[in-house]
Amino acid sequence: MNLHAPPVRLDVTAADLHGEAERLRAIGPAVRVELPGGVAAWVITRHGLLQNLLADPRVVKNPAHWQALRDGQVPQGWPLIDFVTNPGMTTADGDDHRRLRGLVSQAFAPRRVQAMRQGIEADVRSLLDRLDAAGPGPVDLRRHFAYPLPMNTVGTLMGVPPERFDDFRDLSAALVSAGTTPEQTLATRQRLHALLTDLVAARRARPRDDLTSYLIAARDDGDRLSEQELIGTLVLVIVAGHGTTQNLITNAVRGLLTHPGQRAALAAGAHEWSAVIEETLRWDSPVAHFPLRYAAEDIPAGDVVIPRGEAILASYAAAGRDPGRYGTDAAEFDIGRPPARHLSFGHGPHYCTGAALARLEAGIALPALFARFPDLRLATAPEALEPLPSFISNSVRRLPVLLRAAEGDGPG
Repeated sequence: MNLHAPPVRLDVTAADLHGEAERLRAIGPAVRVELPGGVAAWVITRHGLLQNLLADPRVVKNPAHWQALRDGQVPQGWPLIDFVTNPGMTTADGDDHRRLRGLVSQAFAPRRVQAMRQGIEADVRSLLDRLDAAGPGPVDLRRHFAYPLPMNTVGTLMGVPPERFDDFRDLSAALVSAGTTPEQTLATRQRLHALLTDLVAARRARPRDDLTSYLIAARDDGDRLSEQELIGTLVLVIVAGHGTTQNLITNAVRGLLTHPGQRAALAAGAHEWSAVIEETLRWDSPVAHFPLRYAAEDIPAGDVVIPRGEAILASYAAAGRDPGRYGTDAAEFDIGRPPARHLSFGHGPHYCTGAALARLEAGIALPALFARFPDLRLATAPEALEPLPSFISNSVRRLPVLLRAAEGDGPG
């Protein structure tokens, strides 16, 4: 690797996400890239190195360690500013991180997650009934199935009024979009924080059995988190809690509809649905790159050293298809692949607290969908599916499908 080469400009529209990841892997395990606004970071492209760095205490989340931010080199209205400056679990280390994670983790404890099963099953039946009543299609399965299920789940968990669900969806999408201007970024942040401030005020006045009320009680009774941390934590839960599961469900359906042989083997009982979920997470991670971590000291990474104070971007998309970890067919979707741990929910102290809930939702939604619509198929050519214009959130904009075979058609 040429250590004096200029940073590689990352395609923030993700027009060829996996092609770009392959090219970055060919350069090296750690590659200096340019993010929007001319901001530099190191992308980690290999599974082994990324796993090590995610658990390395020299790799931290507190943006106070980021030299470029301290030096004023991050532009005003930078599109990713909420990811790196919002007080909360994703920007805290050590005792602060353990304190905040401990509060949120109680809402995602195994017993509480399993207690959500009946509600998720009822939501899935309702959504499928609505699809069934709408006719054979085409219908955008991402918009009408993959989105409302996790939004209903996390919205109910947080105590968000249902009439606000779409507002939160739109604002979350804007946060991870490549096309936002500095003015739009500022407006999105202000609107999102205003909605959450309103939610906190409503739940402070009328507490309920939801995560927001619980966090308010922790804030007001024990002073265990600041008001800023309260809002920052709610931002994390609402954005990560529905968008990643929406992408997981969308990507899994797309994987099966474009691999009919594997779909047939699944239907014949040769594989479990859990294999579909785990292979989808590896093959097309719902989060392509997660910003940001920082080197608290100089860190050797393959043939380079990441200097102290520089930013690190975890590339789950690149690690998930690393041939060094998954073999020469790593780019292939294969639900029969021998189980191998992936990093799509992270690793180490910042492992995703909502992983079990995402798996539960997908594990209920996917088999129910294919059981209700055994002739489900794409309504467009696979190559016509447009990727989300985001190097953070990884899926397609729309997933148009036909729910049933037309009269006279053979099996779909």
